[in-house]
Order: sequence, then C-alpha cells, then structure tokens
Amino acid sequence: MSFSVKNKVALITGANRGIGKAIVESFIENGVIKVYLAVRNPATTKELEEKYGDKVSTLRADVSNTESIKQLAEKANDVDIVVNNAGIMRFASPLSEDIEAALANELDINAFGLLRVANAFADILTTNKGALVQLNSIASLKTFGDISSYCASKAASYALTQGLKEKLGEKGVTVLSVHPGPIDTDMGAEAGFEGAPAATKVSEGIIEALQAGEFLLFPDELAKQFETAYQSFADNIVNAQLSV
Repeated sequence: MSFSVKNKVALITGANRGIGKAIVESFIENGVIKVYLAVRNPATTKELEEKYGDKVSTLRADVSNTESIKQLAEKANDVDIVVNNAGIMRFASPLSEDIEAALANELDINAFGLLRVANAFADILTTNKGALVQLNSIASLKTFGDISSYCASKAASYALTQGLKEKLGEKGVTVLSVHPGPIDTDMGAEAGFEGAPAATKVSEGIIEALQAGEFLLFPDELAKQFETAYQSFADNIVNAQLSV
C-alpha cells in the first residue's frame, strides 16, 4: 500500500544525529508538517530546533525503558509515522569475554526497544492508518564475526519486524524494514568504515519505499548487493502468504 509522508506528523527515535537526523531533514523537506525528536538527551537537538523552529518538538525518550516509551506515546498521540531508529553496536565476537553482556545490551536496545515502541504506538498508528519504519541492517542477514552480538540483535529485530508487518498490517498500518550497509555516521566511523554513503541515502530511500508500498529497503550500493542475492527468498518466503 502506498504511503505518502506529505502533511503527516512523524516521530523519530535517535533523531539527534546520523541517520535519525537525516530522516528528520528529509521528512521536513518532503512535506512532513511536524517531527517529534525522541532522544535520551534533549540538549542534543538544539541545532535541529534552531533550524526548523516549531516544525520539530523534542521529547525525552529511552527505548530501554518501557515506562519512558509509554509516556512518549502519550505525549506524541497524533503521529502518523513512527521511525524506530535508535540503536547501539558493541564490538564483540562469539569468543569475547564480554559477549554475553554485549548481546544482552544490544538485544535490550535493538530488539526489545522495537517491541516497546511498536506496542506503545500500535493503537495510535492503527487509528491514523499510519506507518512504522524499523532501522534494521544488512547485519540482520549476515553475521560478521567481530560484531556477532550486534548481528544477532539485528536478526532478532528483523524477525520481529516481519511479525509486526503481519499483525499491524491486519490493522491497516504500513511497516517498512530498512537494511542499510555501512553509512557515514558516528557508528560507521567507529567501525572503521571510510568513504561510506551519506545518511541521506537512507532517509530519501525511506520516503521512496513508503511511497512505493515496499516492505524491504536496501538503500545503498552494498545493501543492494544483498538485495539481489536475497530477493528470491524474500519473494518466496518473507513476503509470501504461507500457512503454518
């Protein structure tokens, strides 16, 4: 189902930098009338507030805290689009001494965080026939040894996104799963990726994918290589109507 962002109200977690910030800017440039900036530290959104004035509103939110996200939904009860962008990456191989702690931390933010956001906003998005956008990763499809725990958490979040597509879709809510490769962000720099695509590749891709009614978005060149290899499985398994 085609979904236009024009004249909509959006909420973006982790909106203060990187991909989240790029989504804020692209949404406003493409007609979103208001964006809630959901961040742990409200002081980090001053630049966006100065640039966009009353088109943005900062709300304190912590996706690791269920009560915080419930309060967020109470304050942002007019949203049409929720973008769950907040996430973390720890460097931990399966043989690392801290692998269990890293995995627990990443699952709490990257997977349970998605559940907290989706459940808090489900009724609002159902009423408004809105959209839920989940930032996953190519790491949800392939594990890279030095970030194994991150990959596991993103595989979990992608599995949950598929479930949300089915259950929220029955209620008229559009769900989009976004799978970028390395992007030019602080996280990308920390991982040592140089010359990575700009975050606007992701933000503009989200708008186009929603308009096209797609479930999966592979926005950059590396991600599109994954898409080519994954397409048959996605068509025949992920997007197919299978009975179990």
